[in-house]
Amino acid sequence: MHYTTIDWQLDDGLLTLTLNRPEQLNAFTVEMANELVHAFERASLDDAVRVVLVTGAGRAFCAGMDLSRPGNVFGLDESQTPTLDDMHGRLEDPAIFDGVRDTGGRVTLAIHACRKPVVGAINGAAVGIGATMTLAMDFRLASEKARIGFVFGRLGIVPEACSSWFLPRIVGLQQALEWVYTGDIFDAEEARRGGLVRSVHAADSLLDDARTFARRLVAGRSPVATAFARQMLYRNSAQPHPLEAHRIDSLAMFYTSVGDGKEGVAAFREKRDAQFSGKASQMPAFYEQWLNGDSA
Repeated sequence: MHYTTIDWQLDDGLLTLTLNRPEQLNAFTVEMANELVHAFERASLDDAVRVVLVTGAGRAFCAGMDLSRPGNVFGLDESQTPTLDDMHGRLEDPAIFDGVRDTGGRVTLAIHACRKPVVGAINGAAVGIGATMTLAMDFRLASEKARIGFVFGRLGIVPEACSSWFLPRIVGLQQALEWVYTGDIFDAEEARRGGLVRSVHAADSLLDDARTFARRLVAGRSPVATAFARQMLYRNSAQPHPLEAHRIDSLAMFYTSVGDGKEGVAAFREKRDAQFSGKASQMPAFYEQWLNGDSA
C-alpha cells in the first residue's frame, strides 16, 4: 500500500514508521489514522517485521489533531445520536465505524493488538493524540527537546485513544489526573520523572539510541513467544484473579514448548545461538480466540 501521511521503512527486521506531515508538525488526520491502523495490522502479520519503531518527521512527533480541517475536525458525523447500545451492538456498522468511533482509539487498538514490540521515539512536540497514541506502545524514548501534553481540557473535550485505560496503568491514577486536569505541556524530564517515558536522549542521538534499544528486544528471540508475552502481560495484568492468567500461561507454555521451545532448549544444551523457526503470523488457534474474548 502507498501511504501519504506516514512512511514505512523496513531494515533487517526493524520497521520504522514515521509520521510524515512535517510542514503541519505531523498533525493527525482521519487519513493518518486509517494509514496507521493499516500499517500496524500489516506489520503484525508480516514475518519480516520483528519490531516497530514510531517517530515523527521534522521537528515534531505529532502536534495533535489537525484543527484546520473543515467541518467536524475529528471526522465525526454530527447528524447521528449514538447510544451506549450502539457502541456494543453496532461497533463495526459503517455508520458508527466512520461517523462515531474515535479515530485515535482505532489506532491504539491496532497498536495494542500488534504481535510485535512497539517503541516510540518522541522527537519533539507530542500533544493531544500525539501523546495518547504513544500510550499503547511498549516503550517511549524521548528527545530532550520533546514537549508533551494531554491538552484536551483546553479544547473542551476529553482524553481519547483509549488513554483513560492506558495512562493510569503507566503513570498511576494521581499523575494521570494531574496531567489531564491541568492540560499542562511538560518537558521530557518531567515525563521521565512521572514514569511516562523510559529515557531521555540528546536530540541528535534519539533515533540511533531507539533503534539500538528496539533491536535488543527481539535479537535471538522467538517471534511466537514474543507475541504471546506481549499480550499476556497487557491482558493478564488487568484480570481480576491470577487464575485467568494461569489458563493462558498454561496454553501458551504448552504450544511454545512443543514449538520454538524445543530449539531453545537444544541451543542451550549445545551452547549455541538458537535458530527459531516459529512465525508470529502463524499463532496457535486459541490465540485469536483469546484476543477476541471468546472463551467458548
